[in-house]
Amino acid sequence: MADGVGSVRRWRRWSVLPRLVSDAPPRLLLVVGVAMVALAMVLVARPLTSLLVLGIYVGASAIVSGLIELRSPSKVWWSRAIAIVWIAFGIVVLVWLGRSLDFLPLALSLLLILGGLGSIGHALFEGRVSERVLSATWGAAQLVFGILALTYLDVTVLLAALVFGVWMLVFGVVLFVRGLQAILGPPPQRSPRSERRARRWADAGRFALAVVLVGVMAAGWAVDDWLSRGAPVVDAFYDPPSDVPADHGQLIRFDDYGGRHPSNGDVIRILYTTRDAVGRPAVASALVISPTDAHPGPRPVVSWNHGTTGVARACAPSLRNDAATKWAIPALEDALDKGWIIVASDYSGQGAPGVFPYLIGKGEAKSSLDAVLAARRLKGLWLSRDVVAWGHSQGGHAALWETQLAPEYAPLLRVKGTAVLSPVTDPVALARRLITGDANALLSVLISWVLVPYADTYPEVELGDYIAPGARAIVREMTQRCPSEPGVIVSVVSALGVSEDRPLYSGDLMAGALGRRLAQNIVKGPFTEPVLMTWGTADEVVPPALQEAFVTTQCQEGTHLRWVAMQGYDHLGVLLPGSGFLPTLVRWTDARFTGRGDPDDDCGR
Repeated sequence: MADGVGSVRRWRRWSVLPRLVSDAPPRLLLVVGVAMVALAMVLVARPLTSLLVLGIYVGASAIVSGLIELRSPSKVWWSRAIAIVWIAFGIVVLVWLGRSLDFLPLALSLLLILGGLGSIGHALFEGRVSERVLSATWGAAQLVFGILALTYLDVTVLLAALVFGVWMLVFGVVLFVRGLQAILGPPPQRSPRSERRARRWADAGRFALAVVLVGVMAAGWAVDDWLSRGAPVVDAFYDPPSDVPADHGQLIRFDDYGGRHPSNGDVIRILYTTRDAVGRPAVASALVISPTDAHPGPRPVVSWNHGTTGVARACAPSLRNDAATKWAIPALEDALDKGWIIVASDYSGQGAPGVFPYLIGKGEAKSSLDAVLAARRLKGLWLSRDVVAWGHSQGGHAALWETQLAPEYAPLLRVKGTAVLSPVTDPVALARRLITGDANALLSVLISWVLVPYADTYPEVELGDYIAPGARAIVREMTQRCPSEPGVIVSVVSALGVSEDRPLYSGDLMAGALGRRLAQNIVKGPFTEPVLMTWGTADEVVPPALQEAFVTTQCQEGTHLRWVAMQGYDHLGVLLPGSGFLPTLVRWTDARFTGRGDPDDDCGR
């Protein structure tokens, strides 16, 4: 029995504070209790601060526990060895805290698992039946949530920080009450009958709590299963082989697309070589959508650049069931009726492994140009050299960069024009407008989508310069989920936990290396080929004022530009079926391919 109790104590080394104050004088208990309540109220409101304090507490507790064990009268060698291990563990935790808090979520997950094993051991060795049942159930719950915590590190770290703050609040109240009771005198003695009644109520409470814990465990597994089933699955098609061709624009493989097909089109997916923004070899995937009717000659090509779908590998449009429908690509069926082939790149880093070039112009453009070059190598399809680039939102940014980069990067292609819907043209101005608005969870997620790809692409952009201590794991995990999957709820919950006053991001996002790189990715003119542009006057993502500023600049620089401001349309509405802009898009694109009925230049109006 004694050995079992000792093992339980060793599992709890990281919770040494209750032992240190257990025999403190009543007035000291009052002071410590009030101090802990005050500190806890701050920690609950500031989870990242709570996280730092939690890390210090865990490390210091381990060291103090080891020292206490070394000073104990026990002469057993393994007891001394464990004490030394705990001291070493505490020192490692405190040293790493000085460098990074990123390891703390993993450490907390392991502590949950170890704590669960300790509680199960306690159930095996001592206590009443109700105590053993509760201890075993609590141990199982810790094991379950320790395992789940390894899957959702960002939520783990916030929940751990929040729970630690609440624990300090409750413990502070308990200390204060204990101190007050000691000063006022001991409570009156209870009769044996009252003692028995109290034990029965305690047993009933323990059994009830055990039932609640079982329900919580079941709910946790159910939520995890729901989140997992809703996440896109990247199949083996997207894994590049070991012998990838050295040149860009080379076709690696092709396969059938398993999603919905348009009634008048065939769809295949391709894997091909490309380059990233700084010229490093990369691999990307795309959909190639072609008309079903026969055609005697080469077909014109529409290069479709999709809007924001997230930045994780699993967020590739070609992994979705509806990526080749009119709901994803504007005027798709009309384009197929015209005899055009649509090549829709996922960009590198989505589908295929790599770094996703979110609002990084050269990376986006190279992915799209190489998709067209690779599609030209498909047998049975005859693609013309003539290309018109289309794009929405982020894809508008990509399409404009694609047009500018094509003569140098893909001289085989002739980009005849660019049509953009609700485009991002100035990442700096957009970022400045976003961060000067009200802080919210969506903003925190969007910033992570920009910051992490920029840090992974440009070596001089350091995450630590722009995020709060301890937030790296949270920010990284936000980029691993897609807005179309249920798991994005986890990102929103994480952001909500720390969105007050934007504590996730401590640095000026417009300053330093990030600000300089954002400025390098502004779309600049003039454009030698015509541009068609539209946006909604009720756009909630890209302010219409930024679109108007781009029009003014391009007209001053001599770009042949036509624009349409869609009254009452929001950011997505301009591309959905029924949009009043779609007939204009098809007519304008047809004029680019045929050279007939060239659209008017709106810069003169």
